[in-house]
Amino acid sequence: MRKILVTGATGQLGSELLVLSPSYSMYEWVFADRTKVTLDDLELLQSQLSAIKPDVIFNCGAYTAVDKAESEKELSFKVNHLAVELIAKYAAENNVKLIHISTDYVFDGSSSIALDEKAETNPVNVYGESKLAGETACIKENPETIIIRTSWVYSKFGNNFVKTMQRLMQERTEINVVNDQIGSPTYAADLAQAMIDIIESLNWIPGIYNYSNEGEISWYEFALSIKELGDYNCKVGGITSSSYPTPARRPNFSLLDKKKIKTVYNLEIPNYKESLKKMFV
Repeated sequence: MRKILVTGATGQLGSELLVLSPSYSMYEWVFADRTKVTLDDLELLQSQLSAIKPDVIFNCGAYTAVDKAESEKELSFKVNHLAVELIAKYAAENNVKLIHISTDYVFDGSSSIALDEKAETNPVNVYGESKLAGETACIKENPETIIIRTSWVYSKFGNNFVKTMQRLMQERTEINVVNDQIGSPTYAADLAQAMIDIIESLNWIPGIYNYSNEGEISWYEFALSIKELGDYNCKVGGITSSSYPTPARRPNFSLLDKKKIKTVYNLEIPNYKESLKKMFV
């Protein structure tokens, strides 16, 4: 029985994998939170991996506090770069399959067409820099890694845009949402299923892949969809990024081109609105 280690088990993606895992009982699943797999203590991390002895690693754990990363650069790089480097090296030395999750924040947002896996990277914030460093280390230490870049992740678990909007739209009569950042959301349950599908396919083609739901929208349009599905009375207005300054800059355009993952792994990716409906069931 192959053993799958899921890091970041209490996060959105890890939680969705936990929901799916009983349907894949042919695997032994190890769901590791930060006490079982400690990404900010490299010595401990090495011994933890050696003790678990996984056959597959889904590396969903990361430092994801985008704004906080601007003032916690060292910690962000330790978790998103150095820990990833160590995991990739361990995977290479022990013949372990590694799927590592990355982000659209490796891009600067200057594109006007959907970004494929060969698009030039140029992060505009510390979080993006640390995640890109992790990608680079992964490929260097273990060229057999599969890296999946995703964007705007949400789920029934954890903190995310959808849950924040649901709360605010019930608490307030009016809210404003940024309308000049373009991309596509990712329902974590869809990405979790895609990761399992890759393992199940037995067709291991290493490299970088993009995954998000289909559709091209702004955060404002995403908020309007949430309002519609939740039947909220709150008025939603659109504002520019400059009207809503944050410590970390965001890429203005980070729509991901998913042709590669759809072709290689024969995946059907739902439209963002179809997946968003599942949040309201």
